[in-house]
Amino acid sequence: MSSQTSTSSAPTTTSSLNAGLIWFDGRIVPEAEAQVSVLTHALHYGTSVFEGIRAYETERGAAVFRLREHSQRLLDSGKILGMLPSWSVDEIETAILDTIRANERHSCYIRPLMWYGAESLGVNPGRNRLHLMVATLPWGVYLGDDAVRKGAALLTSSWRRSSGDIMPTKAKAGGNYVNSVLANAEARELGFDEALLLDKEGYVAEGSGENVFFLKDGILYALAHSVNLRGITRDTVITLARDMGTPVESTMATRDELYIADEAFMVGTAAEVTPIASIDRRPIGRGEAGPYALAMRERYLQVVCGKLPEYHHWLTFVDS
Repeated sequence: MSSQTSTSSAPTTTSSLNAGLIWFDGRIVPEAEAQVSVLTHALHYGTSVFEGIRAYETERGAAVFRLREHSQRLLDSGKILGMLPSWSVDEIETAILDTIRANERHSCYIRPLMWYGAESLGVNPGRNRLHLMVATLPWGVYLGDDAVRKGAALLTSSWRRSSGDIMPTKAKAGGNYVNSVLANAEARELGFDEALLLDKEGYVAEGSGENVFFLKDGILYALAHSVNLRGITRDTVITLARDMGTPVESTMATRDELYIADEAFMVGTAAEVTPIASIDRRPIGRGEAGPYALAMRERYLQVVCGKLPEYHHWLTFVDS
């Protein structure tokens, strides 16, 4: 067997995600030029923080939903990890808007990422430079049209959600999401749409990337948990529900409480509002997408698409 290393061909550096132009450390460059070293600290240790944001097509052009809150949360996540970035919230917002304009996106999913570079490979990241990139991607319905139309099928994962004394759960950190990857993969391999994670005490925490609500006797319960990331979409849905006249209570719940709910649904930037039809093969309510969840999804989409002027303060119009 030859011990020589093959140098016959180099791997492509462009993904199949159609990111187009990427904001990379202050420059707009083609995706193929947005390269990092294989010795990047974040690649080895998960020392990155990121956000998931959406821009929607409106009558006034593309609009980013709750841009300020997402940009601030990115910096907050970095602070939790001990990062000392030079970028301000305003500069992050500008980078995001510039990337959308450069790609001429009418709507998109937005991924800002801040990470430690490749100056040192020891566990301590302090000697590494911080980098920032922004990518925009075409994005459809996260769990698929069937999951929205019929309701998603969830599986309670064998993987428990990491607790706050093990991982910094209020940071949207790359390393945290190994937990989510394992849970989601388990659910998918067993034929379910998404995973439901419990904490170490057996209370429902969240999905692999979504907050969970359930409706019982006319009251909407927002699952609250110390291990959950502070959800921007969760906050949005609570506000919309109250504006729609629905009483909202924050609660902790075990999974059997969700089994007997009238309805349940998941929320998140990627998932938006996705009804839940079943958990662990037990039907929730009538075992289909519930009318309240579908009404909330419709309301949410009206808001993010700029059709309700009273919520325009949540929108940053790209061309304004």
